[in-house]
Amino acid sequence: MLHHLAKWCPDCEPVYNSDFVERNFATTIPGIFTLGEENVETLAQIDGLKVQEAGFRDDIANRRNSLQGADGRSGKIGELAAHRDDIQQQCWAAKGLHDAHFKAAFTGLRNNASNFCDRMLKEFAENVAELHGLEDLKARAAVVFDETLSSLPLLPAVNPADLVAGENNPILAKKIIGAGDVDIAAIVNRLGSSDWIKAGIGYFTQTDPHCPFCQQTVDAETTARLKGFFDESYDRDISLIDQAGESYRAAAGGFVEALETILAEQTRHVDVAALQSLVERAKARLGANIQSLARKRSEPSSVVALEDNRGLFDEIAACLADGATKIARHNEMVANQANESERIIAEIWKFIVEENRGVLVAYHANKTACDAAIAGLNASIREREGRQSETLQALRALEAGITSVEPTVTEINALLRSFGFRGFKLATAGEHNNLYEIQRLDGSDAKRTLSEGERTFIAFLYFYHLIRGSQSATGMTDDRVVVIDDPVSSLDSDVLFIVSSLIKRVFELCRSGGQIKQVFILTHNIYFHKEVSFDPNRSAVQCRNDESFWIVRKRDDVSVVENHPANPIKTSYELLWGEVKNENRSRMTIQNTLRRILENYFKILGNLDKDDICARFEGRDKIICNSLFSWVNDGSHSAHDDLYLSADDAVVDAYLDVFRRIFEVTQHGAHYRMMMGEAAHAVDGQVIPAPAGEAVA
Repeated sequence: MLHHLAKWCPDCEPVYNSDFVERNFATTIPGIFTLGEENVETLAQIDGLKVQEAGFRDDIANRRNSLQGADGRSGKIGELAAHRDDIQQQCWAAKGLHDAHFKAAFTGLRNNASNFCDRMLKEFAENVAELHGLEDLKARAAVVFDETLSSLPLLPAVNPADLVAGENNPILAKKIIGAGDVDIAAIVNRLGSSDWIKAGIGYFTQTDPHCPFCQQTVDAETTARLKGFFDESYDRDISLIDQAGESYRAAAGGFVEALETILAEQTRHVDVAALQSLVERAKARLGANIQSLARKRSEPSSVVALEDNRGLFDEIAACLADGATKIARHNEMVANQANESERIIAEIWKFIVEENRGVLVAYHANKTACDAAIAGLNASIREREGRQSETLQALRALEAGITSVEPTVTEINALLRSFGFRGFKLATAGEHNNLYEIQRLDGSDAKRTLSEGERTFIAFLYFYHLIRGSQSATGMTDDRVVVIDDPVSSLDSDVLFIVSSLIKRVFELCRSGGQIKQVFILTHNIYFHKEVSFDPNRSAVQCRNDESFWIVRKRDDVSVVENHPANPIKTSYELLWGEVKNENRSRMTIQNTLRRILENYFKILGNLDKDDICARFEGRDKIICNSLFSWVNDGSHSAHDDLYLSADDAVVDAYLDVFRRIFEVTQHGAHYRMMMGEAAHAVDGQVIPAPAGEAVA
């Protein structure tokens, strides 16, 4: 705490304690510079500069409050932090939505919301990757991030060109009949019976000249004319039909076999269901065309048109091409897995950024506005700090021109004489008369021959003037907080009263709104506390608005600071009662506290028959009563004094009960109730407070 208090006045020492005395009382003492009063115009300028500097300070404080808030966490900085918390939560929610599929893309960020948010904001600002759909990214990520990734075989070639050619073979549209120059050609063509005649000719033999149709004998001339009808041209066309049928059947078989091989592989890159449907359609159509070819062979004179499957073949080719493209891409990813991983990670972040673009754009706008406001406030603070520094420099220059250490020497020596310290005085020393030394009246050094009380008193006078001046030629007009730690050690009661009076002047300076902003007084001395805290304007039950009272207690080796609404220190006797009333009293010292109260109270009464009082108790209570009255035997100890009782809550309660009953059996219960702050008691039927005089009645 004292380190922070020193910041109020870096050029002076705001704390009076033993360390202050040791630091400042060497052979020579640093001089205390104070403002002279002879240059009214300069003093007016100093006052004006102080007002101007205070204005800059308040303006800077207001801008810092706008920047940081009163708690250091609000203001524009807090607003920016709130926007950051909000976007961080939304980014983390986005991560949770896609973490299961894109873990590899989030490596190093999956356990830190802040780092994940930073990465997302960076991708929002910089990512220019191509945007892909979620399902595509999932499928590719499953491949790219697969540690067992390997190349896949290419799809076998499936070429329907032979089938397309076979389906458009011109022989199928040609009516194949016999020679037209044979005398029976006219009737054969008119009857359209060339096909069954050709089939029947095969049954003509040399040994059996009968017609296979009517079983009549056919002469050799007719047989020759029939055979002449089917010439070489006819046979050549029949041969073409046979070739067309065989080629188409072979091409269809190979085509279907290749497709079924692909289906059997069940590769995930081919749409197997779609391909299976297309293959079934192709098998049905190809089968129908093969039947048409067979019909053409059996009826050469008929015109046959095969079903054109080019559209179906195109569908099959498209399905296979899609699978081939995916396999090629897969194999490319395998061959270039590192680069593919980098690319898909960028594409994954691109997708997530686009999915959350609305909140990211809103955060960017809010952050830009906050950053601009923060930059503006910081710039204005720096500008005003510069002007404040210039004002302070001008103030220091004016102070240095009219400051002197002499007024302090005069005032301290006057105080020493007025308080009866005439054997020594303060004098200027040093090359520039900017130091002090303590001298006897003959001019000799008095530093080593001062008594402890004299040394303490002059040290306090030095501090008293230092809080209104400075140990340098500037800084005496700075605001400051004063801490005085137990200043009355080794002082007699007269000097203690003087020190108390001077400290009260410091209170007045603080209350007047001058450069002293706050005063802390720390002491163990009850009498000094009573003197320095006396204030006729203070209520007995409530301290003034500008003051507070605190007591430091040690419980179980831990110091605890307690605040009190009124002055808690009355007399040492009241302090003992206060310890009894305190619910957090020490179990180890409560017996001694009770004993001291009994001693203080009943010694005043005198003629106390201790044995008669103790005789009114029995058993354990009697032992406790004897232990509380062990002081009666002129310092000797009774046998019960050395009895050890464990200081637990039950034993403490027993002590307190016997303590109360001692007052009751001696007819002083009203005093007990008054000191414990219990209910008032009745006198002649009227309820009145227990009188304070009862303590000495």
